[in-house]
Amino acid sequence: MAKPRLILVLYAAQGHINPGLQLAERVIAAGAEITLVTTIFAHRRIIKAKTSPPAGLSFAPFSDGYDEGLKPGDDVKTFVSENRRHGKQALSKLIDSGAKEGRPFTGIVYSLCQYWVAELAHELQIPTSLLWVEPATVFDMYYYYFHGYEDIIKDSINNPSCSVELPGLPLQLTGADIPSFMDASKPSNDIAMQVLKEQFEVLEKERNPKVLVNTFDDLEPEALKAITEINLIGIGPLIPITFYDGKEYHEYPSETSSFRGDLEGSRDWNCMEWMNSKPKASIVYVSFGTVCVLPKQQMEEIGGGLLDFGQPFLWVITEKQYEEGKKEEDELSCIEELEKLGKIVPWCSQMEVLSNPSLGCFVTHCGWNSTLESLVCGVPMVAFPRWIDQGSNAKLIEDSWKTGLRVKASKEGIVERDEIKRCLELVMGDGEIGEEIRRNAKKWKDLGREAVKVGGSSNKNFKAFVNEIISDSYIHEEKL
Repeated sequence: MAKPRLILVLYAAQGHINPGLQLAERVIAAGAEITLVTTIFAHRRIIKAKTSPPAGLSFAPFSDGYDEGLKPGDDVKTFVSENRRHGKQALSKLIDSGAKEGRPFTGIVYSLCQYWVAELAHELQIPTSLLWVEPATVFDMYYYYFHGYEDIIKDSINNPSCSVELPGLPLQLTGADIPSFMDASKPSNDIAMQVLKEQFEVLEKERNPKVLVNTFDDLEPEALKAITEINLIGIGPLIPITFYDGKEYHEYPSETSSFRGDLEGSRDWNCMEWMNSKPKASIVYVSFGTVCVLPKQQMEEIGGGLLDFGQPFLWVITEKQYEEGKKEEDELSCIEELEKLGKIVPWCSQMEVLSNPSLGCFVTHCGWNSTLESLVCGVPMVAFPRWIDQGSNAKLIEDSWKTGLRVKASKEGIVERDEIKRCLELVMGDGEIGEEIRRNAKKWKDLGREAVKVGGSSNKNFKAFVNEIISDSYIHEEKL
């Protein structure tokens, strides 16, 4: 009997691709096949990864007219429109071909920003589920923004002394804790908010809308239940902490571990060899993800803070930081001193770094993938948010989960070297604050790993989802 087939449509960004691939692996382990639909730009970079995709995963890339990616100066509104137009055409052809082959697709999972998938699937009467690649708390914030709380949220953004409480969320939120797209003072946010609005409108048209959230029940118990009209299902963490070999789950890292479609490369830059030579919990890891570009002044302050702290560090400065090529004036003034103390690389395998016992702290931009990876590896954090959901994630890190401290920026928006040093000393020090953070980091590490194991909350939630979207006759109980 042929295996059931699902379609997974992912937005071409690291924060969507990585959890999407982990979800694909779990669906395949449950006995189904997955066809991943994304742009040519993303597909080209995925297939450059070292590891091979698992059996049962196929690709159906499409061109949206931006095969080299979105460039500076490109019109974002046109980009969004073309992605939707070409994506719908490609998805329609794929669904039609499956039907003609006598192997129709059973359902579709699509990631945030791809709301047009649900529009098409509704026309064709194919069930869909949204893959939410941010915390459930952020989903709730957007939901409330579009359901009566817009003015209240905008007031908290415009007035630093104003805070807001949202139903079901146990947090007092200030403007710094709200997703940056909600800041109406920046016209560039209009397009993003329009896409998000249409996403929620599409969800509300569904009879029983399901949202698969890359989180787990213990991590966000209130947020997962705050919106009664939409079923938020915690199935995370969708990161390679475990992999399934057909018989049992194994802990990461392993040579046969999960497929990792890292968009930025696969060279290891001798990071592990260098880290293994350092004492336990001594290294500071600094990374701002694959998209963020910091001003030169901020880079200098980070460098100065690392030097003042005096501990070995691993600092990832991606090629994105120097999009037009690195110039002489881009070089850090303290580069020679930095290279004596630590290691600067353009890329590293983040899960391997976070799993290394020599790591003591992660200075992170608080992207959701990085935040989850740090949590389930038990690594304390210095939260250094920049935009989108990162301020919200930093709020959760510091106030809800208490696994790190959030930096405080100057009036000019720059986090100065003294502040960076202060946070590092508190997080990695032997004082009460550092000890509490490390205790909490260990707690969330254990809870996150338990959630995805057999019998864990995310495993149960995923099993129920799979059994519903795929006929039970195709699913073998022992595979879950």
